[in-house]
Amino acid sequence: MDEISDDTKAGFQRVELLTGAIRRRRWSADEKARIVAETLLPGARVSEVARRWQLHPQQLFGWRRDTRVEKGARQAAASGMQPSFAPIVVTADVGVPAAPMEAVRSSIEVELAGAVVRVMAGADDGLLTAVLRAVRCSASSST
Repeated sequence: MDEISDDTKAGFQRVELLTGAIRRRRWSADEKARIVAETLLPGARVSEVARRWQLHPQQLFGWRRDTRVEKGARQAAASGMQPSFAPIVVTADVGVPAAPMEAVRSSIEVELAGAVVRVMAGADDGLLTAVLRAVRCSASSST
């Protein structure tokens, strides 16, 4: 009943004693920029860069996102453009010549069971459904 497993016989292999208050590391803007720049090099992997700097990849992805947002804001401020919504107004095109009738009339070709059915724009949906069902039925009854 008082048996000791082999794991506990080996003793401690490493003991780490933490003293004092545990603090978060603070990264300066220059350090963050340098680390983010490493991830943008060709062939760089974010997880490897994060491991090298002892960061979580999620933290590094957050820094990359923040960098993109700040860069976009700086570009918008430099160009004087501010994002905004614009209303969409649909009007008839005035002064645009009408296209020839052949270009306006389009068609779709449906190949079904060895038959080709050409459907012109504006065709009756009910008639098209009936024709396609008839072609399919005639193909299945002939086999």
